[in-house]
Amino acid sequence: MKFLHAMIRVSNLKKSLEFYKEILGFDVVKELRLDDCTLYYLGCKESGDFQIELTDNDEKVDNYENGNAFGHFAFAADDLEKVGQKMKNLGIDWLYEPYELDKINSKIAFLKDPDGNEIELIQHM
Repeated sequence: MKFLHAMIRVSNLKKSLEFYKEILGFDVVKELRLDDCTLYYLGCKESGDFQIELTDNDEKVDNYENGNAFGHFAFAADDLEKVGQKMKNLGIDWLYEPYELDKINSKIAFLKDPDGNEIELIQHM
């Protein structure tokens, strides 16, 4: 089996698209209108075939509740300092600032997307 995508619901499509495009480098590769929502598939060359599906429901919800079973998405990052500058430009703060994790010879950091989903960034050293 091949993992295709992960779906998350968004409360503010504009903010979510800005976050995933500007911070993580994803672009909309496909848009699909259904009866009660629009699906936006995001991808980038670095992620291969994997995509994130942002679901924008017609019936708006101010804040979706994140359950306690989901942990985070993890992405490789070339330069956490550059990511931090992009975040600063958009008024986004680190959840956990970059720190070295010697056991895996990497720096890691965490942030949240506009709907509170945690994102782990890993910069291999």
